[in-house]
Amino acid sequence: MALVTEVRPAELPPPEIDLSPKRGWRQMKSGIATVLMALCFVLVLIPLVFVLATVLAKGFSVVVTDFPKFFTEDIPITSRSTGPGMGPAIVGTLIITGAATAMAVPLGILGAVYLHEYGGQRPFARFVRFMSYVMAGVPSIVMGLFVYVLWTLRFGFSAFGGALALACLMLPIVIRSVEEMLKLVPTDLREASYALGARKSRTILTVVLPSALPGVVSGCLLAVARAAGETAPLLFTIGYVTSKNTSLFSGANTALSTQIFKNAISPFPGAQQRAWGAALVLILIAFAFTVAARAISSRFALKR
Repeated sequence: MALVTEVRPAELPPPEIDLSPKRGWRQMKSGIATVLMALCFVLVLIPLVFVLATVLAKGFSVVVTDFPKFFTEDIPITSRSTGPGMGPAIVGTLIITGAATAMAVPLGILGAVYLHEYGGQRPFARFVRFMSYVMAGVPSIVMGLFVYVLWTLRFGFSAFGGALALACLMLPIVIRSVEEMLKLVPTDLREASYALGARKSRTILTVVLPSALPGVVSGCLLAVARAAGETAPLLFTIGYVTSKNTSLFSGANTALSTQIFKNAISPFPGAQQRAWGAALVLILIAFAFTVAARAISSRFALKR
């Protein structure tokens, strides 16, 4: 009896499956958005680089040639005089900006904490939030006139008047930026703190604010940067001097921004050179504050 063997067809190899991701419309939109953001960054960076390069080119030689007299000696009385210095303006800028920061930053943080953590959508909280938006749109010269009528006409020119005007400009920026940062803190962190028995005030101090610290620092730096470069409010509040005045409440004072304005509009080369040097020093001061604040916030974040 013959044996019949079953013939099986040859096994075919499995079909190759393309597992590479296909470029869909979402990926195309993401790529287009990335290109547009990079283009916007370059467009913003171009004028910034030109401004920094111009200030550095014209102010560096003035500062280096007269170093350290540019930082220590008094301002020449007459605009046609050449040479240093800007010592009184540097001291006045530090005093005025420091006093304004001491007034605006704590009050702004407390206001933002109240608006987000306590006030919510209550009528008073909505009124405070609306007024902060209104204050953010007030021109700086109007704020200077307000402080001039309220303070300067009664007590005379002083560094405190300038600090008060700058604090009014800084306050809405601090409130808005800190409130937005508090919104980014996850609700789960608050609920976990409450579950451990912590009160709301302790939760805010030990959980919410430390979590939002980098954003809070950035918002405060933005406010300080705006205050340090303001000129119009200081023209109405601090007066004009050419020698150092370390008093906050008595006597007229000066600042780098006002010296830049007064020397830049002068037709004499010596005054214009001092204006470029003062502009470079003001940029360096703002940069130093930014680096210091970033270092403090990063160290605090590492400890957490």
